[in-house]
Amino acid sequence: MPLVNVMVNGRAYTIACDEGEEEHLKSLAGDVDAKVRELLSSVGQVGDQRLILMAALLIADEHHVAKTQLETLKQELAEEKAAREELGNRVEKSEGIAANALENAVKRIEGIAAKLKAA
Repeated sequence: MPLVNVMVNGRAYTIACDEGEEEHLKSLAGDVDAKVRELLSSVGQVGDQRLILMAALLIADEHHVAKTQLETLKQELAEEKAAREELGNRVEKSEGIAANALENAVKRIEGIAAKLKAA
């Protein structure tokens, strides 16, 4: 299992990860570091543990908001799909009605043409 060195708030941390996940882990650590630096500018130095906890809570909140938005979008997509299916069914039914009406009109026209031919 590879070990990755990451920096958060100017401190080095060594973290184990799965093979091939090194760059992803470094990227995540960069996101955490950016959030910690953002907090530093607003609350100042309140200790590494507190800063990292606050950063984790902010990131968790962002994740929660994103998950909620994703679920809302999934629901809207499902509703849109159902509406499209319903519209497709209505179109199909309308096409059937129109086809029947056209067939009936053709039969009537053929009947009139036959009467005219016989007359």
